[in-house]
Amino acid sequence: MPLLRVNATPQGLQLHDRPGVAETALETQPITAGPVIIMVHGYKYAPGDANHCPHEKIFRSDSGNWPQNLGFGRENPAEGLGIAFGWYARGSLWQAHARASKLGERLAKVIAVLRRRAPERPVHVIAHSLGSEIALSALPHLAPHQLNRMVLLTGASFSSRARAMLRTPAGLTTEVLNVTSRENDLFDMAFERMVTPPVPRDVAIGQGIDLPNVTTVQLDCPETLTVLQKLDLPVAPPERRVCHWSTYLRPGAMALYARLLRDSDALSPRALGRMLPNTNAPRWSRFKRPASSWSAAAAPAVTLPALPLALRLKNRIMAPSSAQGKHNEHAY
Repeated sequence: MPLLRVNATPQGLQLHDRPGVAETALETQPITAGPVIIMVHGYKYAPGDANHCPHEKIFRSDSGNWPQNLGFGRENPAEGLGIAFGWYARGSLWQAHARASKLGERLAKVIAVLRRRAPERPVHVIAHSLGSEIALSALPHLAPHQLNRMVLLTGASFSSRARAMLRTPAGLTTEVLNVTSRENDLFDMAFERMVTPPVPRDVAIGQGIDLPNVTTVQLDCPETLTVLQKLDLPVAPPERRVCHWSTYLRPGAMALYARLLRDSDALSPRALGRMLPNTNAPRWSRFKRPASSWSAAAAPAVTLPALPLALRLKNRIMAPSSAQGKHNEHAY
């Protein structure tokens, strides 16, 4: 499988599964026809930790994990190259966020080496949760057109920060798919209260990023799911009111991202955005009406849930269940 595992460490970029400097491996790694897709995980992971290693969890090469779901390991000569980017994402949320903000330069080094070696190959990034902060923070360290597309899954980044990064020369030439869900509202609220925002009253990017090169897709919107069905990209409807990781665990979600990252000419984020509802549902919509009847256009304005309710929901989210127990460690 054309998959390279690297970790951002205090000593620099290192290979995960064997000794060596990652930049050296990137200089010699064969890059076959197809895109380069860099995968960045979120909070609570730690490379090499027996219980929390991303390379043994979502970045495993077997069925159902990110690499295979994004098209790697399928005996396709045009698979391209997958890069699993690991980083230490434990500790308090604000500590992990501060660390992520500084790791964009490391990610940019990976992208720059790949661009130098194979300038004709598209390079994309897909990131979840706090991984979005790393992806966005890479942009000031890149030249225009070095990064083609970026997919952010329920990103733990502030809107003002995202806009600033996307107004850099590289940011202006990067197509962005910002995948959100009202399932993530409780986590967005926790992020906004536990991490100091760049500007007062800033909100997480789950509320959208208002820039021409950004398409926000609300993945729990029935109208959005209908559009995807018509595009032969069916995504399962949400099963819970609160879930941080459904944007990649729900059946069909990763197939959507694989299409956007592999078939660049067939479907672009901007073209997809023109087919979707013009507005997103307000925060807390899923708490105020049955999920089955929810609609972006009809969702009412609602107020913040009471703190005891939020705490009870948080405890429910973090408790193991038969369907999600093995994923609890990567909710932030």
